Amino acid sequence: MANDYAASVTGSHIRVTKLTADGKFATGASASYVSQSFISVSFTPEYEDGDEFTQKNAEGAVCVTFKAPDTLKRVNLSVAICNPDPDFTAMIAGGTILGASDGWAAPAVGSAPTPMGVAIEVWSNAVVDGKPAAGKPYFHWIFPYVKMRESGERVIQNDILATEFEGYGVGNAGFGSGPAAPAWAYPQVASRPYAYARSAGVPAVS
Repeated sequence: MANDYAASVTGSHIRVTKLTADGKFATGASASYVSQSFISVSFTPEYEDGDEFTQKNAEGAVCVTFKAPDTLKRVNLSVAICNPDPDFTAMIAGGTILGASDGWAAPAVGSAPTPMGVAIEVWSNAVVDGKPAAGKPYFHWIFPYVKMRESGERVIQNDILATEFEGYGVGNAGFGSGPAAPAWAYPQVASRPYAYARSAGVPAVS
């Protein structure tokens, strides 16, 4: 489609999917979790500075200089949700669900909370001239392999309890076209730490 110069405005849905050791998707009824109850998803690319070399001549002037390019290492990610959701928390940060989603217990001390990692997808609204974009009214953002953990201070007070997670992501060729509909349309770039593309739809809420 032609570029309609849509802006990404507000978030719509988030889908978290468990991965297996080879980066493929886990299967079963509890392998993915879709929610609209999130506050924000933020990400920052992290680069490794390229080595720099300088040689001076006998008079102290620079005669040779070279700087290798900075290279992308990973993407740092943080997610905040509206409520202490035990199912979402266990999916993204490990630990144990208590009862019939009555509560959640942290991972055991010294254990890896999500040893296989998870895939995170986020949909935001594509807006043109103050209205939903025609045809493909969403942006589909993918983070094909991330390892997350709980973060931030928990304060029980006369206010809303924040529930936040942070971690990092890298590429994952096993992501392919994604775990379910709507599919990721560009599996050839799933080995990159993150990507986005326009989408016609959003997943059903779990």
